Amino acid sequence: MIIFVASLLTIGVLLFILSVRAKDLPEPEPVSPFEHLDERKAAIYENLRDLQFEYRVGKLSDQDYQQTKLDLQKELAGVLAEIDRLKQTLTSQPAAPPPKPAKKAQQRFICPSCKAEFPTSLKFCGECGKPMKAAQA
Repeated sequence: MIIFVASLLTIGVLLFILSVRAKDLPEPEPVSPFEHLDERKAAIYENLRDLQFEYRVGKLSDQDYQQTKLDLQKELAGVLAEIDRLKQTLTSQPAAPPPKPAKKAQQRFICPSCKAEFPTSLKFCGECGKPMKAAQA
C-alpha cells in the first residue's frame, strides 16, 4: 500500500513538472552590459578601503601599502575606462526600446552624508559608516 501511494505521488510530481510550458515561465530580466563592470568597480573600492584599514592598523608596511594601492588604482582606472567606452558605444548606436517598467518600485534608502543608496534600511551607512537617521527617499 505504501509503495502504491509513493509511486502514485512520484508519477503525479513528474507529470506536474513535465506539464510546465515555456510560455508559463516569466521572461528573464535583460542583462545590463555594465553590471559586471559595476560589480568589479565596487569590489575594487572595497579592496581599497580594506587596504587603508590594514595599513592604519599596522598590518602593512608603507612600501606594500603604496604598491598595492597603486595596483588597485590602475585596475580601477581600467574598469572606469571600459565603462566610459561602453557608454560611448551604446550612445552612438540607435536607441533600443526601453525596458519594461518594473511592476513595483523598490524603496531605496539614501545616506545623507555620502548619498550611497541601499535597498534596505540601515542604522549606519555601509559606505561611509555614518548614522542614517531619517535617510529615506
